[in-house]
Amino acid sequence: MNKATTKTACVKKIPPKNQQDWQAMYADWAKEAPEGPLKRFYEAGMIAAQIPLKDTPLLALDLETTGLEPSQDEIISLGLIPLNHQTIRCQGAKYWMAKPERSLNAESVTIHEITHTELAEAPRLEAILDDILEALTQQVVVVHCVSIERQFLLEASMKIYGYPLYFPVLDTMDIERQVMHRPWWKRFGQPPSLRLDACRQRYKLPRYKAHHALTDALSSAELLQAQMAYHMDLDADIASYWV
Repeated sequence: MNKATTKTACVKKIPPKNQQDWQAMYADWAKEAPEGPLKRFYEAGMIAAQIPLKDTPLLALDLETTGLEPSQDEIISLGLIPLNHQTIRCQGAKYWMAKPERSLNAESVTIHEITHTELAEAPRLEAILDDILEALTQQVVVVHCVSIERQFLLEASMKIYGYPLYFPVLDTMDIERQVMHRPWWKRFGQPPSLRLDACRQRYKLPRYKAHHALTDALSSAELLQAQMAYHMDLDADIASYWV
């Protein structure tokens, strides 16, 4: 089976949100994944859909990339921070930089401010993806915009392992979008911005300099804690929220 066929097969196995059983999907993927780190990642399994949100192991994740197209652009930095509904464990934070195969373009450097010089001695992504997988094992990942983080890591996994990487996500952007579309927001007219900083400002969270993977992971972690406090049921099954 070639890489394209494998990817298509796995995409078809992701059911609608209200039918997702990540434990069962991980078990299936563990049988199909090639020997090595990705198989071990799936073999480690995932928590049951009935685990309460307050007991869910959470890991905030952010990437900086050379652009916004996962099939063409590359990951150049990645930050992770573990958390729960009460605590952000900064001592468990991890940060990596990865040297891209192609030169950085001026537009992306303006955004993330990572230069060729900073990346000159960084390893290639394939040299650190095993460590990233280990950190992600048995974690529900917190991101702000699932279509970026999960899709870039899927593409990287296809390239490096020849098989897709998937994991359950709490998407703070999607959570905020649902809040913004509640009827009481209609009095404000057009729904407010869903950018990470704009979302944080609605909860009076501090403003950080954007576009550093570790800082943005922290920003997403803090935002989720605020959303949990205001809008989410900590005793509800994680299946009510993950995607």
